[in-house]
This record gives sequence, structure tokens and C-alpha cells, in this order.
Amino acid sequence: MPLLRGLARTAAVAGTASVVAGRVRHHQDQKFAQQDAEAAQADPAYAEPAPAAPAPAAPAPDSTADRLDQLKTLGELKQSGVLTEAEFEAQKAKILAG
Repeated sequence: MPLLRGLARTAAVAGTASVVAGRVRHHQDQKFAQQDAEAAQADPAYAEPAPAAPAPAAPAPDSTADRLDQLKTLGELKQSGVLTEAEFEAQKAKILAG
């Protein structure tokens, strides 16, 4: 049970970090867009580059519940001896990064 609590805490921290990083990125994007607009108004010779083709949509991020289920299953596999410690850590890093 302590392993599950630790995994849940790790997932919560990773999710929070992801949300904060997204907000910071959004804030920076707005700040740079405003600076570009001000530069365009100040310098009439400034030409806005042609917009690039839209980037392909990224797959939707896994929900926290899905990650917790994956981590729980991973912990059970390790506990039963199916996975080694190294395999467990590698798979856990993939789940938390994705």
C-alpha cells in the first residue's frame, strides 16, 4: 500500500508540473506575441513572416487515472517478480513522461 501511495504522489506531482509548465509556456507565448506586435507597429518596414503550416495535432495526454492504473499494474508486476528493478524504473519513467 505504501508503494501505491508513493506512486499516486509521484503522479500528482508530475501532473501538477505539467500544468504549471503549460501555463508558463502560454504566458510566454502571449508576451512574445505582444512584443512582436509592438515591433511591427514601431517599424513599418517590419514584415510578418508567412504563417507556417499548422503542426499536426498531438495525441491527447493520458489522464491521471489512466497513469495511476498503469503504475499500479506495473507495481504489481514488479512485486510478483515478473519485472526487475531496472525494468520497473524504465517503464515507470515512460509512464510518467508520457
